[in-house]
Amino acid sequence: MRVTRLVDLSVPVDTGTQVFPGDPVFASQPHTTVAADGYNVQAVRMGSQTGTHVDAPFHFAPDGLRVDELDLTRLTGPAVVVDVRGRAPRSRLTWDDVADDRISAGSIVLLHTGWSAHYGTPAYFDHPFLDADACRRLLAAGVRTIGLDAPNIDLTPTDDDPGEGYPVHHLVAAVDGVICENLTNLAAVDFADPFVSLLPLRLTGADGAPVRAVAMQVQP
Repeated sequence: MRVTRLVDLSVPVDTGTQVFPGDPVFASQPHTTVAADGYNVQAVRMGSQTGTHVDAPFHFAPDGLRVDELDLTRLTGPAVVVDVRGRAPRSRLTWDDVADDRISAGSIVLLHTGWSAHYGTPAYFDHPFLDADACRRLLAAGVRTIGLDAPNIDLTPTDDDPGEGYPVHHLVAAVDGVICENLTNLAAVDFADPFVSLLPLRLTGADGAPVRAVAMQVQP
């Protein structure tokens, strides 16, 4: 197999990284420097859900798999990018929106909402979200990994709208599935049959971890 093209699907991780309301903000400072110590090392502080990241089942299931226990085949493989752009803020993505003949058991399904265009603004949290029934039907089709270019696969609560209690997170966790959030640049995946890697940091016992997500165009 030969990789002929790579597309970076990850947001930068720096002091401008947008985090879910209430999550730890990213911070980084020099721990050692070439001038003082002969080498550079950064001291980094961030949450497990910082930037482009995967959720392990433990994020919502107390007895669920931690990120270091995930089956790596759930994090790499053939992907189907489903174009659901043009939806209204806080709109529901139903089965009619996400159904795609290319989806089969083992597919990594990436929902291209276009909402990454709002990254860094308050509007980013008014994203479309996956309907629970649509999620059930994806899982019934054998899908175990779902990602999107928004901060939450469920409706993000606000003071005016408490949301629905994260049903999609619970459904995916119940089948030891994986969710990837804060993807970007999905429009650049304009080739057929992308192979995607969502491999996270191996954080022992964690609910999730940052990812350097990439889509690859491959040839035999």
